[in-house]
Amino acid sequence: MNPFNPRKLMLSKWTACVPVNREKHFLVTRLLCDEVGMPLQVELQAVYSGRTELLDWRELRNDKQWRIGWG
Repeated sequence: MNPFNPRKLMLSKWTACVPVNREKHFLVTRLLCDEVGMPLQVELQAVYSGRTELLDWRELRNDKQWRIGWG
């Protein structure tokens, strides 16, 4: 499990453990929050292609799919 503070996700860097279409490195470009300010979803942008996707922020805790940073 990847430990992190969900309120500090903006502009954080992530690496996919299983890259698809040579998209390995991602950057959190937007947080979609509820009225209290707790994140609901994050928008990830692939560095290689610029493609964006929405993802539930809790999926980033799965260390079998995501690693923190670009390493």
